[in-house]
Amino acid sequence: MSKVTPFLMFDNQLAEAIAFYTSVFPESEIKYKARTGEDGPITSAEFIVGGQHFMGYNGGPYFKFSQGISFFVSCEDQKEVDQYWDAFVKAGATPLQCGWITDQFGVTWQIVPKRFMGLIADENPQKVQAVMDAMMTMEKLDVAALVQAYESAS
Repeated sequence: MSKVTPFLMFDNQLAEAIAFYTSVFPESEIKYKARTGEDGPITSAEFIVGGQHFMGYNGGPYFKFSQGISFFVSCEDQKEVDQYWDAFVKAGATPLQCGWITDQFGVTWQIVPKRFMGLIADENPQKVQAVMDAMMTMEKLDVAALVQAYESAS
Protein backbone atom coordinates (compact mmCIF):
# COMPACT_ATOMS: atom_id res chain seq x y z
CA MET A 1 0.00 0.00 0.00
CA SER A 2 1.22 3.51 -0.74
CA LYS A 3 1.95 6.09 1.95
CA VAL A 4 -1.30 7.95 1.20
CA THR A 5 -4.48 5.96 0.58
CA PRO A 6 -8.01 7.32 0.05
CA PHE A 7 -10.30 6.33 2.94
CA LEU A 8 -14.01 6.25 2.10
CA MET A 9 -16.75 6.33 4.75
CA PHE A 10 -19.94 4.68 3.53
CA ASP A 11 -23.41 4.72 5.05
CA ASN A 12 -23.55 0.95 5.59
CA GLN A 13 -23.03 0.26 1.86
CA LEU A 14 -19.37 -0.76 1.95
CA ALA A 15 -19.94 -4.34 0.79
CA GLU A 16 -22.09 -3.22 -2.13
CA ALA A 17 -19.65 -0.45 -3.09
CA ILE A 18 -16.55 -2.64 -3.19
CA ALA A 19 -18.42 -5.36 -5.05
CA PHE A 20 -19.51 -2.81 -7.68
CA TYR A 21 -16.15 -1.03 -8.02
CA THR A 22 -14.14 -4.24 -8.29
CA SER A 23 -16.55 -5.59 -10.91
CA VAL A 24 -16.32 -2.47 -13.09
CA PHE A 25 -12.59 -1.74 -13.11
CA PRO A 26 -9.81 -4.11 -14.17
CA GLU A 27 -6.84 -4.48 -11.79
CA SER A 28 -9.25 -4.59 -8.85
CA GLU A 29 -9.51 -6.86 -5.85
CA ILE A 30 -10.61 -7.00 -2.26
CA LYS A 31 -7.54 -7.34 -0.02
CA TYR A 32 -9.35 -7.89 3.26
CA LYS A 33 -12.74 -7.44 4.91
CA ALA A 34 -13.42 -7.09 8.63
CA ARG A 35 -16.83 -8.10 9.97
CA THR A 36 -18.76 -7.48 13.14
CA GLY A 37 -19.04 -10.98 14.48
CA GLU A 38 -18.66 -14.15 12.48
CA ASP A 39 -21.68 -13.56 10.21
CA GLY A 40 -22.07 -9.82 10.73
CA PRO A 41 -21.85 -7.11 8.10
CA ILE A 42 -18.54 -5.91 6.70
CA THR A 43 -17.37 -2.97 8.80
CA SER A 44 -14.09 -2.14 7.07
CA ALA A 45 -12.08 -3.23 4.08
CA GLU A 46 -8.95 -2.65 2.06
CA PHE A 47 -9.52 -2.92 -1.66
CA ILE A 48 -7.91 -2.02 -4.97
CA VAL A 49 -9.84 -0.34 -7.79
CA GLY A 50 -8.07 0.07 -11.12
CA GLY A 51 -4.72 -0.35 -9.39
CA GLN A 52 -5.49 2.30 -6.73
CA HIS A 53 -5.57 1.18 -3.09
CA PHE A 54 -8.53 2.28 -0.96
CA MET A 55 -9.64 1.80 2.59
CA GLY A 56 -13.34 1.78 3.38
CA TYR A 57 -15.50 1.81 6.46
CA ASN A 58 -19.21 1.58 7.21
CA GLY A 59 -19.47 4.82 9.16
CA GLY A 60 -23.23 5.25 9.07
CA PRO A 61 -25.11 8.39 8.03
CA TYR A 62 -22.74 10.81 9.77
CA PHE A 63 -20.44 11.32 6.81
CA LYS A 64 -21.43 12.40 3.30
CA PHE A 65 -19.44 12.42 0.10
CA SER A 66 -19.03 15.69 -1.77
CA GLN A 67 -18.12 16.64 -5.34
CA GLY A 68 -15.18 18.48 -3.78
CA ILE A 69 -13.37 15.14 -4.07
CA SER A 70 -13.72 12.96 -7.14
CA PHE A 71 -11.88 10.10 -8.77
CA PHE A 72 -10.41 10.71 -12.22
CA VAL A 73 -10.70 7.74 -14.60
CA SER A 74 -8.32 8.08 -17.55
CA CYS A 75 -9.80 6.29 -20.57
CA GLU A 76 -7.96 5.20 -23.71
CA ASP A 77 -10.80 6.01 -26.11
CA GLN A 78 -14.54 6.56 -26.55
CA LYS A 79 -15.22 2.84 -26.20
CA GLU A 80 -13.68 2.83 -22.73
CA VAL A 81 -15.52 6.03 -21.77
CA ASP A 82 -18.78 4.40 -22.86
CA GLN A 83 -17.97 1.19 -20.98
CA TYR A 84 -17.45 2.92 -17.63
CA TRP A 85 -20.22 5.47 -18.13
CA ASP A 86 -22.74 2.79 -19.04
CA ALA A 87 -21.75 0.61 -16.08
CA PHE A 88 -22.25 3.51 -13.68
CA VAL A 89 -25.58 4.57 -15.21
CA LYS A 90 -26.88 1.00 -15.22
CA ALA A 91 -26.06 0.74 -11.51
CA GLY A 92 -28.00 3.92 -10.69
CA ALA A 93 -25.44 6.72 -11.00
CA THR A 94 -26.46 10.31 -11.70
CA PRO A 95 -24.76 11.87 -14.75
CA LEU A 96 -23.45 15.37 -14.20
CA GLN A 97 -21.82 17.83 -16.57
CA CYS A 98 -18.40 17.59 -18.22
CA GLY A 99 -17.79 13.85 -17.83
CA TRP A 100 -18.62 13.78 -14.13
CA ILE A 101 -20.95 11.16 -12.67
CA THR A 102 -22.03 10.49 -9.08
CA ASP A 103 -22.49 6.83 -8.29
CA GLN A 104 -25.27 5.22 -6.27
CA PHE A 105 -23.14 5.53 -3.11
CA GLY A 106 -22.58 9.29 -3.50
CA VAL A 107 -18.99 9.07 -4.80
CA THR A 108 -18.21 11.30 -7.79
CA TRP A 109 -16.08 10.12 -10.71
CA GLN A 110 -14.66 11.88 -13.77
CA ILE A 111 -14.72 9.64 -16.84
CA VAL A 112 -12.22 11.33 -19.17
CA PRO A 113 -10.70 10.23 -22.49
CA LYS A 114 -6.94 10.75 -22.83
CA ARG A 115 -7.62 12.52 -26.13
CA PHE A 116 -9.41 15.32 -24.24
CA MET A 117 -6.34 15.88 -22.07
CA GLY A 118 -4.17 16.06 -25.18
CA LEU A 119 -6.49 18.55 -26.87
CA ILE A 120 -6.54 20.96 -23.93
CA ALA A 121 -2.73 20.80 -23.69
CA ASP A 122 -2.46 22.48 -27.10
CA GLU A 123 -0.53 25.76 -27.24
CA ASN A 124 -3.28 27.43 -29.30
CA PRO A 125 -5.64 29.08 -26.77
CA GLN A 126 -8.48 29.32 -29.33
CA LYS A 127 -8.39 25.57 -29.91
CA VAL A 128 -8.28 24.88 -26.18
CA GLN A 129 -11.22 27.25 -25.60
CA ALA A 130 -13.22 25.58 -28.37
CA VAL A 131 -12.66 22.17 -26.76
CA MET A 132 -13.56 23.50 -23.32
CA ASP A 133 -16.72 25.15 -24.70
CA ALA A 134 -17.76 21.88 -26.34
CA MET A 135 -17.03 19.93 -23.16
CA MET A 136 -19.24 22.28 -21.13
CA THR A 137 -22.26 21.23 -23.22
CA MET A 138 -21.78 17.51 -22.51
CA GLU A 139 -22.62 15.08 -19.76
CA LYS A 140 -20.65 12.05 -21.02
CA LEU A 141 -17.61 13.25 -22.97
CA ASP A 142 -17.79 12.64 -26.72
CA VAL A 143 -14.32 12.31 -28.25
CA ALA A 144 -15.48 12.90 -31.84
CA ALA A 145 -17.31 16.11 -30.89
CA LEU A 146 -14.32 17.35 -28.89
CA VAL A 147 -11.97 16.68 -31.81
CA GLN A 148 -14.40 18.42 -34.18
CA ALA A 149 -14.46 21.49 -31.94
CA TYR A 150 -10.66 21.47 -31.85
CA GLU A 151 -10.30 21.13 -35.61
CA SER A 152 -12.90 23.83 -36.29
CA ALA A 153 -11.09 26.43 -34.18
CA SER A 154 -8.44 28.66 -35.69
